[in-house]
Amino acid sequence: MSNQTTYGIHAVKELLERRPSDVEEVFVLSGRIDKRMDEIASLAERQGVLISAVDKKQIDNLVSGKHQGVVAIVKSNATQSDNSMNEQQLYDLIRQIDAPLLLVLDGVTDPHNLGACLRTADAAGVNAVIIPKDKSAGLNPTVRKVASGAAELIPLVTVTNLARALEKLKALGVWIVGTDDGTTSSIFQQELTGPLAIIMGSEGTGLRRLTREKCDYLVSIPMAGKISSLNVSVATGVMLFEAVRQRAGSQK
Repeated sequence: MSNQTTYGIHAVKELLERRPSDVEEVFVLSGRIDKRMDEIASLAERQGVLISAVDKKQIDNLVSGKHQGVVAIVKSNATQSDNSMNEQQLYDLIRQIDAPLLLVLDGVTDPHNLGACLRTADAAGVNAVIIPKDKSAGLNPTVRKVASGAAELIPLVTVTNLARALEKLKALGVWIVGTDDGTTSSIFQQELTGPLAIIMGSEGTGLRRLTREKCDYLVSIPMAGKISSLNVSVATGVMLFEAVRQRAGSQK
């Protein structure tokens, strides 16, 4: 059942608000009374979704993650995400935006990192997140929980051939900036305005060779301490919000 659940306060709330018809039933922890749980219960009732109070053992048996006392059972025929896009829809979206900001995750396999990156991308106003079909975490209950609702908000594009997709983005006028701990070019010296795709590499090995070769620029985050690198989700936040800062300045 774990692949048909969404759990956590924010993730379930966003699911009920955006895709109530996909929810079969919501289980909440019996005896838990607080404002956030009341909001979930009221929302489920307004949307006509069955809600049941169960004990901790029952709700623990539904999922293996930290559920915060609420689990939604998603119908087996439900769409993966109402914000999923195919490649053509992505390219059509880019043509409609003056200066799109895209996040590309090249081989991020940890669902906690993917969820955190989606949450950060939503906060930074990213127009879409792109992941490869293979060697990448997919959208699952853990990702949705960690994303705290962002998985239902930000367009997620899964591409079969990442290198080919990057070539298409370049043809559409998008500049490709990759992260590489080995380069001496600082993120703070790189212009990050205009149509832009920021690529973050995998947790262990960074960017793949073909991905690196498609980049217009390679940058690194200066590290002042003894630790040589950051967790990919933390590094994603640094990269995206430096882009946000620069783009806000360029509009003044």
